[in-house]
Amino acid sequence: MKTYPLFVGLRYAGARHRSQLVSFISMISVLGMAIGVALLIVVLSVMNGFDQEMRQRILGLVPQVTVTAYGEEQDWPAIRELISQHQDVQSMAPYIQFNAMLMRGTDVETILVYGIDPSQEVSVSIIEQFITDRALQQLDGGGIILGAALANRLGLQTGDSTTLMVIEDSASGRIKPSYARYKLVGIVDTGTEIDQGLALIDFHQAAELMAAKGAVQGLRLSVNDTFEAARIAWELEQSLPYGYSTRDWTRTHGNLYSAIQLSKQLVAMMLLTIIAVAAFNVVSALVMIVTDKQGDIAILRSLGASSGGIMSIFVIQGTMIGVMGTSLGAIIGVGLSLVVTDTVNLLEQLFHVQFLNSDVYPINYLPSDLHMDDLLLVCGTALAMSLVATIYPAWRAVRVQPADALRYQ
Repeated sequence: MKTYPLFVGLRYAGARHRSQLVSFISMISVLGMAIGVALLIVVLSVMNGFDQEMRQRILGLVPQVTVTAYGEEQDWPAIRELISQHQDVQSMAPYIQFNAMLMRGTDVETILVYGIDPSQEVSVSIIEQFITDRALQQLDGGGIILGAALANRLGLQTGDSTTLMVIEDSASGRIKPSYARYKLVGIVDTGTEIDQGLALIDFHQAAELMAAKGAVQGLRLSVNDTFEAARIAWELEQSLPYGYSTRDWTRTHGNLYSAIQLSKQLVAMMLLTIIAVAAFNVVSALVMIVTDKQGDIAILRSLGASSGGIMSIFVIQGTMIGVMGTSLGAIIGVGLSLVVTDTVNLLEQLFHVQFLNSDVYPINYLPSDLHMDDLLLVCGTALAMSLVATIYPAWRAVRVQPADALRYQ
């Protein structure tokens, strides 16, 4: 008899012979809870995917920390020696960057060109994951590597030739254009916004184009912890002599990363309202069930059932609604999270549409990364809301007076 609230509550939860309206409200409560939980799991997985791609791809390609010179006197060997003494700096590589125009026939694109040393660049970037080593080795033979989106806009394929035009100010103050012919030796397809304007050439050829033979414009640094880059950059700048400055990725891509984190929190809060509405439906369903079961409640009270026992019956019934809705939503949400990337890719191929474009979004595909802690948090929150929603209907059940309930039975 001590366990009667459990048996009665489970029987009420699975009873088929009850009011159609009560059954409909209960079904809506379960479906509402399931939809809310599933949507929240999928959205959190997608936002985690954006976060992961931001960490692994974009932050692996852009400079984590750069050191540049703005004075006339430059002593890069001494600067390299000074930087290498910092315990959080893994490696460094020289670079030159400048604005240029890339031309093919009548098509012209304004780009930012990076002159790199292929042998050192792989130590500070993950560029080798998206192109072959052979392409990097061909840079010093008059080759150029372009981002996939940039190459597509110009209609370029590997092996094609293109012209690079650099605008310089001559000693007389006149604008002096210089041209160089390059062969496309590699296309970088990272699936990110970097593909829109990436152009890589050999470091020494870049120096010749800028009429600064052998000069180093700056150093790209790779650090132990990407998210400590701001601190490391500040510490380096304090130790560097006058004429050198540092810059970290948080000043170039920090807003994008913060926007992803903020969007994840805001979307999660909005979708939690769906679960809250479903929990409110549990209240409505249980209140109607209490009204429908007043005769049963009165009989149980007449047989000696306590107030706590009556409350437990409806708490258990409401909790079962929450468990069924949460379980169904978790199964659907996990399933969708695992296939959402492939499903979106398939839809893009079937209907020839691009849902995400890297000239608007950070990446051109929909990533997904399911985290167990997010799954447990969503399910735990849904169950907690369901449990809280049972308190008022259970309290209403306790207030049912046996004599009044059985008067017309």
